[in-house]
Amino acid sequence: MTEHNCDDALSELQLYLDKELDADTVVRIEAHLRGCSPCLEAYDFEAVLRQVVARGCREQAPDSLRLKVLDALRACEGETEPGAV
Repeated sequence: MTEHNCDDALSELQLYLDKELDADTVVRIEAHLRGCSPCLEAYDFEAVLRQVVARGCREQAPDSLRLKVLDALRACEGETEPGAV
């Protein structure tokens, strides 16, 4: 595989993961990934990262933490003193 193919594959990796590429481009990227270990490692990393982020986004912070963060943000903006709700 040439370096140019790696550049192309890596530049389109996010679109590939989002399933936003046409069929010909998908075939080309998949063929490249099968033959290029560094690009396959980059793909694996991005795929796992997306799973971790998606899992983390499903969880909600406890109300007490959310109120503390909101309070701190308001204090930074000068709206209220810390501790006021």
